[in-house]
Amino acid sequence: MRLNPIIFGTSCLGNLYREIPMETKVAVAAEWFKAYEHPTIDSAGKYGAGLSLECIGKALRTLGKTPSDIDISVKLGWRRSRRLAPGEEPTFEPGAWKGLEWDAVQDISYDGILRCFAEAKELLGGFPVDLVSVHDPDEYLFHAETQRGGEFIDQNALCDLSLSVPLREIKDAYRALFELKARGEVNAVGIGAKDWRVIKELWDRGIRFDWAMFACAPTLLVHPPDLLDFVKRLKDSGVTLIDSAVFNGGFLMGSNMLDYREANPERDAAAFAFRDRYLALCRFHSLDPAAVAVEYAFRLGFDSVALNTSKPQRVADNAAYGTHRSPEAFWSEIGEILSISAT
Repeated sequence: MRLNPIIFGTSCLGNLYREIPMETKVAVAAEWFKAYEHPTIDSAGKYGAGLSLECIGKALRTLGKTPSDIDISVKLGWRRSRRLAPGEEPTFEPGAWKGLEWDAVQDISYDGILRCFAEAKELLGGFPVDLVSVHDPDEYLFHAETQRGGEFIDQNALCDLSLSVPLREIKDAYRALFELKARGEVNAVGIGAKDWRVIKELWDRGIRFDWAMFACAPTLLVHPPDLLDFVKRLKDSGVTLIDSAVFNGGFLMGSNMLDYREANPERDAAAFAFRDRYLALCRFHSLDPAAVAVEYAFRLGFDSVALNTSKPQRVADNAAYGTHRSPEAFWSEIGEILSISAT
């Protein structure tokens, strides 16, 4: 499976954190085709309770595009549940999504994934779903474990028989996805997760993905040896690898958000110290720290990096990161702080 170096994320089209005018969304989509003749985009039924998918279809039709012009990846596991009252907050992620008309509900099972797939196709309005996955199975297992009063994730958590039901539901969901592939309705089946150990757990249990998206690590800041060993195992097995976490939620670029939470200068002192040294080294070598963070994923063997922007003018910059290469002298110099950050 071959992908462009940069995959374009579309959570912003679902009004993540702020409401975006449709004309801006169309402008963002237009830039995808300026960056690549045949772009790949990543979306999910969870993004704005299907709003992202709906806007993708509308934008592509506005631009006069055909199904053969683009590949669309959809993470499945959430679907629309009910129409919201004016001003009502959605229940699935209150505070995150703006201007929504629909609420969403998680639906992970054999039949649930097929329902989510059918809805995704309908919302796209004639554009097919090419790549599919189960959306955040780690969060699904986390909810199951915390509901029973346990802690997620310890070394043996996923092997606990108490998790047999949610694990079976995830395996059934993948059975549905691989049947869709066997019938030629999708081209490839993958996984995306914030906790890479869940990807490993499912792989070790015999689910053979075509592609895998890592949504929190590895990054310059977080790259433990056992994760890098697993990445190599997947690479050697022919799995297409996608990194969607290269900035640690924006932290490496100066944000105070660190992997979906607010960073604390005391608790995260080591992370702040690493960032200071990293940004200083990039300034010394006149390198864009964002480009370097993307490049690091490729040096680890990743095939693509997923980047997201709501600004049309940023799409070309993101695409350019896919071909950026820093001098080897820089990587030799940065090796010391990389070894310090490998946790």
